[in-house]
Amino acid sequence: MTFSKSLMTFSKPLSAFLLFLLPYALPAQNYTAELQQFIDYPGGKIAITDVTLYDGTGGEPKMHQTILLSNGLIGEVGAAGAVSVPADATVINGTGKTVIPGLVMLHEHLYYTIPIDNFFNVAEMPGSFPKLYLAAGVTTSRTAGSIEPQTDLALRRMIGEGKLLGPDMDITAPYIERPGFDIPSINIIRSSAEAMREAAFWADKGCTSFKMYMHVTKRDLMAVVREAHHRGLKVTGHLCTVTYSDAADIGIDDLEHGFMASSDFDETKQADSFDYPKAHLALQQLPVNSPKMTNLILHLVNKNVAVTSTLPVFEPMTGRELIQGGGESAVVPEVLERVRKRFDAAQGKDSAAVALFIKEQAWEKQFYDAGGLLVAGTDPTGAGRTIAGYSNYREIELLVEGGFTVAQAIKICTLNGAKYLGRDQTIGSVIPGKRADLVLIDGDLGADIRNIRKTAVVFKGGVGFDSPKIFATVKQRVGIN
Repeated sequence: MTFSKSLMTFSKPLSAFLLFLLPYALPAQNYTAELQQFIDYPGGKIAITDVTLYDGTGGEPKMHQTILLSNGLIGEVGAAGAVSVPADATVINGTGKTVIPGLVMLHEHLYYTIPIDNFFNVAEMPGSFPKLYLAAGVTTSRTAGSIEPQTDLALRRMIGEGKLLGPDMDITAPYIERPGFDIPSINIIRSSAEAMREAAFWADKGCTSFKMYMHVTKRDLMAVVREAHHRGLKVTGHLCTVTYSDAADIGIDDLEHGFMASSDFDETKQADSFDYPKAHLALQQLPVNSPKMTNLILHLVNKNVAVTSTLPVFEPMTGRELIQGGGESAVVPEVLERVRKRFDAAQGKDSAAVALFIKEQAWEKQFYDAGGLLVAGTDPTGAGRTIAGYSNYREIELLVEGGFTVAQAIKICTLNGAKYLGRDQTIGSVIPGKRADLVLIDGDLGADIRNIRKTAVVFKGGVGFDSPKIFATVKQRVGIN
């Protein structure tokens, strides 16, 4: 969760031949009659022919490819003239289209910014957000902090049972935070022992990761890391009181928001405390090629700490989109008006934010180039401009804007996320034997990265969902549910 400063105040792959002989490669996914209307391709044998493929490994796109799917798995992948299409396969003409792996996004929420009077707060969006994620191509997501964990866990189950539309979800426990900001929906702990008990309780309930928040102490982090790692689970954090360097030494697995939440460069910082304005100013004053940042990056890489890019929630307002990714129609008009007023008031007045944002994009590229595991998410909070699905498009666009190739940006948002989750043998890239999670896009990403927004079909476990049809059901709902 990020709030604005002003509100502060799979095994070797099976051969394609064997895959097409396996009638029960994956358990059948049953969907309710209500959800059947959104399914264009119910599974079985499918061939996508003559398509451009970004396979998620970071390599250059492969042109004129044919991809075979069967029983929920990816079969043969190769040059269109070299792949034999089974006579009983459903054929999709991919000419002029692009395929990427299903997105694996690691900083998502099922809530949205809904202030209470002048206080920052968020509210659950259980009806709209899972649909928006799937429609935009997100087939696997991790929530990065929960305000209604029981709802999130139930949604995960119901999606898995084919009762609701949405991605597969790894659910993060409620925020672990000390008193600090008046955010009504945030979970508060008052001791390290309580932090450990919270982690144990929610792990038993089915949560798979834990989010440390801004005011937690090093002892709090130590307690949660110990409990989580004992269970084979992971800990991430939006930190401030604890520096990135100290968190890496303690054993944290991931750090959220790129380097925007780092307090490492405030030379006046005291132990177990932080001054947000000073930490923010230190980042603003830090040169983009600072040796201090280089040292921090190398330390994180050496400690195998992943970093999550959440560029949309920090994107400046001047000259940019009101709702990133073009999602204005999804937002309740009254809520959209509130967002617009603040957006209009900021035009031409956020030069400092622009400068820091450009540096953040560069620091993320430096981390990636140094061998760091850069993953991605969107954090649909902040000023209300960032919403599920549409902002996932924008994250990819902003990575490319920041200097990544299209192939690298796709890898960050697919295979890298799968690696972090420990699922890169089964998802995250379009490789024979992996689960058939992929996105068919009606356009060429190399010609214009904004073609990422033209999702046509989203395959999840080999079942193809009609993306535009799902989007059409989520009009003027964000802000209500």
